[in-house]
Amino acid sequence: MKKLFLLFAFSFTSLTLLLAQSASSNNDMQTATTPQFGVVNLSVCNMREEPKFWSEMVTQALLGMPVCVLDRQDWIKIQTPDNYVGWVHRTAIALMDSIQLNQWNKAEKVIVTSHYGFVYSAASDKSATIGDMVAGDRFKWLSTKKGFYQVEYPNGKVGWISRKEAQKESEWRKLLRQDEASILETAYTLLGVPYLWGGTSSKGMDCSGYVRTVLYMHDIIIPRDASQQAKIGQYIEIADDYSNLSPGDLVFFGRKTTAESPERVSHVGIYIGNGNFIHSQGYIHISSLLPNDENFDAFNLNRLLYVRRVLPFINKDPEVQTTLTNTLYQK
Repeated sequence: MKKLFLLFAFSFTSLTLLLAQSASSNNDMQTATTPQFGVVNLSVCNMREEPKFWSEMVTQALLGMPVCVLDRQDWIKIQTPDNYVGWVHRTAIALMDSIQLNQWNKAEKVIVTSHYGFVYSAASDKSATIGDMVAGDRFKWLSTKKGFYQVEYPNGKVGWISRKEAQKESEWRKLLRQDEASILETAYTLLGVPYLWGGTSSKGMDCSGYVRTVLYMHDIIIPRDASQQAKIGQYIEIADDYSNLSPGDLVFFGRKTTAESPERVSHVGIYIGNGNFIHSQGYIHISSLLPNDENFDAFNLNRLLYVRRVLPFINKDPEVQTTLTNTLYQK
C-alpha cells in the first residue's frame, strides 16, 4: 500500500511539473506574440493609477496617440510619448505590433483643431454620430468629400469629420506656429474650461495638463506634471518688477525652501506679460502678481517660485520634443 501511495505521489508530482512547464511555455509564447505598442482609440482616454474604474485618474491620452504596452491583463498598462505610465481599459487602445504602428504613424492624418466636435456616420452633420472628438485628436485620413473628411479610427472604424473642425496633417503643418503669440492665442481660447484633476483635454484639465495641452496643440511635447515641467528649458530667477520675464514662459508655484523642508513645485501657469499669467485653478482664468490689478492673486504670489523659459528649446532639450522627433511617433 505504501509503495502504491509513493508511486501515485511521484506520478502526480511529475504531471504537475509537466503542466507547469507547459503553462510557462505558453505564457512565454503569448508574451513573445503580444503587441508591444498601441494607439489610443477614444477621443480622451483616462489613465488610472491601478487597473480599476474607481482608481485615481493620473492623466489622459488623446485619440491617435501611440503608446508603449507595458502589461496586458483585462486592463492595459501603457506609457505615453511623454513617458507617463498608467492603466487604461482595454477598449481604449488598439493594440499593434511595430509594423502596424509604423504604418499608422506614416499614414496621412486628420488633426482635430476645434476644442470639441463629433464624428458622423456619413458626410453630413445631420447623420448619426459615432463618437466625439477634442482638439489634438488624430485620425487616419481616407478621403475628402464636400465639407467633410472621411477618417479611420485606430481600430478600423470609419466616420466623417467636418472640415471646419479639423485639418489634414500636411496642411496643418504648413500653418503650424510655435511662437509666443500663437501659443498665447491658443491659451486664451480655453478660458473658462473647468479644472479636472488628471485632465489633459479641452473637456477639462489640471494646471500642468493645461500647459501640456496648449503646447501639444502646437505639436510640442513636454513632461506631464508641474514638478517635471519645472526642470525643462532655462531657469529664470524672477526680477522684482517681472521685467525679465517673457510671454510664454512657464511660471511655477509651490512651497519655498525652508530649514525644515525642501522646495516643492505644485502649480504652474503661462506668463502673458505685465505681471499676469493664465492658469487652471478651479477653472482656466487670468491672475495677476501685481497688488493693484483687479485680478490680483495674493495666494499664488505668496508661493511664487521661479520661471522656466521653454520655447527656445524645442527639439534642443531632450524633454521638449515634437511628434517629428519623439520616438513613439517615429516607430
